[in-house]
Amino acid sequence: MLHKWEGIVLKVRAYGESNKIVTLLTREAGKVATMARGAKKPSSRLASVTQPFTYGMFMVQHHTGMGTLQQGEHLNSMRHIREDIIATAYASYIMELVERVVEEGKPEPFAFDVLLQALQAIEDGYDPESITLFAEWKMLPYTGVQPILHACAACGAVDGEFAFSFVQGGFLCHRCYQHDPYIIRLTPTQLKLIRMFYTVPIDQIGKIELKKETKYFIKKIITTIYEEQTGIRFKTRKFIEQLERTPELQIRTVNEEKPEEP
Repeated sequence: MLHKWEGIVLKVRAYGESNKIVTLLTREAGKVATMARGAKKPSSRLASVTQPFTYGMFMVQHHTGMGTLQQGEHLNSMRHIREDIIATAYASYIMELVERVVEEGKPEPFAFDVLLQALQAIEDGYDPESITLFAEWKMLPYTGVQPILHACAACGAVDGEFAFSFVQGGFLCHRCYQHDPYIIRLTPTQLKLIRMFYTVPIDQIGKIELKKETKYFIKKIITTIYEEQTGIRFKTRKFIEQLERTPELQIRTVNEEKPEEP
């Protein structure tokens, strides 16, 4: 059966001398693996539409098992992401995150929207590190972890001072700190940001401007959740860490950093 799907190229690997196996995340069918025959040839009509990050419409012959990619049409090639090394690094991490946690075989419109909105925001020049935090928090339920962020995980209170508890799986109010001796205390701004990352759609945030220290603090929390509670470690995270240690890119990041938080 021939399907026309709105999709994003999640992952590409070579198969034989001229073919590619292309993993798509589609709005209609979820994650789908397809064979793109001849796509490694520069002259192939599939060559340009089977590049990572490509957002387009894809014609796929698919019934069960691996489908066959017949043709594709660009909706957005994400040129800025391809040409900017920092954008590439963070977008690649988001792609790996989605590819790892989303299972094949069923539509996942929420995951599709998160990925598309994240890539579009980075493409439009939003801070890729902040957009990555949105994607990490929003994709967390796909790992089976659903943090309690709307109220105290122990007593249900919605007022007071709060901290983050890995043991309790979410926020603890000041009345319940005794439940976890290793709580991470949060400022009101940090509390608000974590809730925003988890609940607010990326395409509704406007330009977000965060201090480097704030992003680092929240990133440590979400990274610990993924590594210690889900057991998932991402290869592309190492590339980001290498970039963060590169002096030239550190200077660029400092120059671009904004002084205010939302």
